Amino acid sequence: MPLQKNTKAPDFSLPSTSGQNFRLSENFKEKAALIFFYPKDQTKGCTQEVCSFRDNFQAFKSLEIPIVGISRDSLTSHQEFKQMHRLPFELLSDEDGSVCKQYKALMPLIKMPKRITYLLNPSHEIIAVHEGLFDGPGHVKAMLEEVKGMGS
Repeated sequence: MPLQKNTKAPDFSLPSTSGQNFRLSENFKEKAALIFFYPKDQTKGCTQEVCSFRDNFQAFKSLEIPIVGISRDSLTSHQEFKQMHRLPFELLSDEDGSVCKQYKALMPLIKMPKRITYLLNPSHEIIAVHEGLFDGPGHVKAMLEEVKGMGS
């Protein structure tokens, strides 16, 4: 079960494809944000998901909602994945799974990240959650609906 709506998102620091360490409380300070967890680089479902976020990136950007993706893949794997699919957002490497665990995005036993997307308000409280392993593009659609609702 993912973290619940109306709870504070845990702060964390992870290596990023930007070459810098990403810290939620610093990089997205006082910004609404979208964080998505996904199982594995270069797999069919995950590729569909990241490409769907890429294809809808301008819609999130126009609403000033930055995006980051997190999995347990290495930074090298993330950099190749990002370059291959021309992703306009950073991917974060959580190789030990500690952040996935904090966000309840780790499958028991196999320790692979679940597919969970969190939408945070500027105070980094969770305002929307979408979970579903087999429909990556559905996460994008659900979050677009949520962010459009924020403006009304």
